[in-house]
Amino acid sequence: MNLSEIDLDFNAVGAWPLPVKAAVATLICAMVMVGGFYFDTRDQLAALDSAKQKEQDLRGEFKAKQNKAVNFQDYQDQLTQIEASLDEMIRQMPTEEEVASLLVDISQTGLASGLEFKLFKPDTPVAKDFYSELPISIQVVGSYEELGLFVSGLASLPRIVTLHDVNITPGKDGLLLINAVIKTYNENKSFASSGAAKKKKRGN
Repeated sequence: MNLSEIDLDFNAVGAWPLPVKAAVATLICAMVMVGGFYFDTRDQLAALDSAKQKEQDLRGEFKAKQNKAVNFQDYQDQLTQIEASLDEMIRQMPTEEEVASLLVDISQTGLASGLEFKLFKPDTPVAKDFYSELPISIQVVGSYEELGLFVSGLASLPRIVTLHDVNITPGKDGLLLINAVIKTYNENKSFASSGAAKKKKRGN
């Protein structure tokens, strides 16, 4: 069939040869399919991919929340234990009225260990989250054994007392010059009031 001999008059489509009609119909269908994909199906596929990703995110979120729900009682038990430990630590902190006597206990513990105090200087309290830190700068003279007895004595005090920034240098007569910071702690009053209010609210 010679295409140059075919009259492709669109007003006489019915007279076109069958192969030409089939080819034109196929071309039109292909153009419709490409146009439909470009203008409609492509957006739908993108929306489908987005929906699949959202489904995965929701599944992950659901699993995380499900694990929390399953372990909720364990979390509550842990929180109760933490609060009990915190209460116990707070009870070991000296009140403002007890700080003065604690300072005396610390100095007497050092003297009983055989140390000689050159400096015993309580510094300005430092406010923390739920407590105040009370640093005491000290300088003492003594031996390693006496320092060990002093540290052991501090640990046995009924209130929380810790030793920091220890600097040891040789002194006279074989003794040591020891500079350090002793810290004790008491409860932050604003935190205590807030904690009591929270406990009361949970109790209700």
